[in-house]
Amino acid sequence: MIEDYQVLNAVHYGVPQSRQRLFLIGARKGLPLPRYPEATHEVNGDADTGSLFRRPTPTVWDALRDIPEADDYAELLHRDWVKAKFKRATGYSAPLRGEEVDPADYSIVREFDSSLLTSSLRTVHTDLSKKRFLETRPGDTEPVSRFHKLDPKGVCNTIRAGTASDHGAFTSPRPIHPYSPRCITVREAARLHSYPDWFRFHVTKWHGFRQIGNSVPPLLARAVAAKIREAFPAPRKSNDLVAQGDASLLSFDMSNAAARYGVPADVVPKRTRPVQGSKASG
Repeated sequence: MIEDYQVLNAVHYGVPQSRQRLFLIGARKGLPLPRYPEATHEVNGDADTGSLFRRPTPTVWDALRDIPEADDYAELLHRDWVKAKFKRATGYSAPLRGEEVDPADYSIVREFDSSLLTSSLRTVHTDLSKKRFLETRPGDTEPVSRFHKLDPKGVCNTIRAGTASDHGAFTSPRPIHPYSPRCITVREAARLHSYPDWFRFHVTKWHGFRQIGNSVPPLLARAVAAKIREAFPAPRKSNDLVAQGDASLLSFDMSNAAARYGVPADVVPKRTRPVQGSKASG
């Protein structure tokens, strides 16, 4: 049994990113069919007259305000983490930093050092690019790079994954930071996706952004899972504390991963590059 499908936008579930995705919910015959979650947030009064949105969606700056400026740390030119001083958390970021307990969060608490700024390898831009980024108004698209500059009072555009290695390994345009003349870091993208700060990504920016761009924002996933959970007995919130895993896994290339997990090295197709001067076959 399957209910009529719905397209859900993460922005209506507390995620500061406009991201529409199709969700299909079904149930085995004889089991109750879960319902789709009702929207809980609205952006600039976008609610329909028949909807009951209750809270404003957090803004881009609600998500990024407390994150230290990556360009202030030379260490982030050659690695993706540094000890840093975070600013005061916002109502949106405090639960993601583990500073507030969310009673509706049934995930197991992770052990992590909240003084670490992770997944923040810097991008080196030319002076000309920085000038163009600064001259671009928030909410507009920079005309040369075609990068979207984030509006601190608005929400982020959809963060996309780009293409896989067998299709050229092209990177999707990364948004420009609302105030700094640079593209956002992987950590900043993760905040705009509603990932908690303990969650780490591959140290390579291309892989890190693909991991985020291919994923369902956690707050949206939780909203859907909460409705599915209603079809089962009441869950128990765990009091366990899970330690962080092996950080070396975050820097694996395909050869390392294939050797560790016993799969062929070409299980993920390799990047294909056109031969210079060749013509595509008809």
